[in-house]
Amino acid sequence: MKNIFLVLGLLVSFYTYSQSTVKTETFVVKGNCDDCKERIENAADIKGVKISNWNVDKKIISVTYDSKKTDITKIQKAIAAKGYDAGDVKGDAAAYKKLPLCCQYNDRTHEEGKK
Repeated sequence: MKNIFLVLGLLVSFYTYSQSTVKTETFVVKGNCDDCKERIENAADIKGVKISNWNVDKKIISVTYDSKKTDITKIQKAIAAKGYDAGDVKGDAAAYKKLPLCCQYNDRTHEEGKK
């Protein structure tokens, strides 16, 4: 009987340990171009993030991360620190001003040359 409880305890412990802490979430990140894509994905590459992919057309990033090591707010703050609005976190104004003109999504004057 003791052995049965020991085995059951080990199975429960293994099952609990094996539960995945890897999550995938998406949120809006403002940006314009492939340069933005590279900057945004690099900014999201913090400890615990496995994969990030920002869609240039939809302005949405998909992030797969280990929830034991980070959370979605930390990821959004890391992106915002580079000047990009990420989810509910506003981009850092000083960092935004340092972005190349093509990446400054609040200033649409760069698009006039495309017309």
